Amino acid sequence: MAAAPQQQAAAPGLTLERAKVVLAEVIKAFGVPENALRMEEARENACNDMGKMLQLVLPVATQIQQEVIKSYGFTNDGEGVLRFSRLVKAYEGQDPEIAAMSGKLKSMFLPPMTVPPHSSSVPAS
Repeated sequence: MAAAPQQQAAAPGLTLERAKVVLAEVIKAFGVPENALRMEEARENACNDMGKMLQLVLPVATQIQQEVIKSYGFTNDGEGVLRFSRLVKAYEGQDPEIAAMSGKLKSMFLPPMTVPPHSSSVPAS
């Protein structure tokens, strides 16, 4: 019984090059017309509200990723997507192409984050 968790943990151990392939396939999946429509509907329903984005957009994005990564040994659930995300995150620092692809993927389902302007109050002399 102890061998099963080891085998399961080893299955998603993708090499850097293989991670690029999977990441490219995930990004491509978001461009499939059916998936693009699902994402657009979820975004519209969320109305750029972060709470609604988490409730409506993130589950659709997770499902789209699951469909791709399950073919590479990841479980077909949220945990599989989290494991894939952690693996990609680990490779981001090693490879600028993966970092760029990861940023592109995140931009597909996370709203742009705006930094509030800093008040540059300089004391008057």
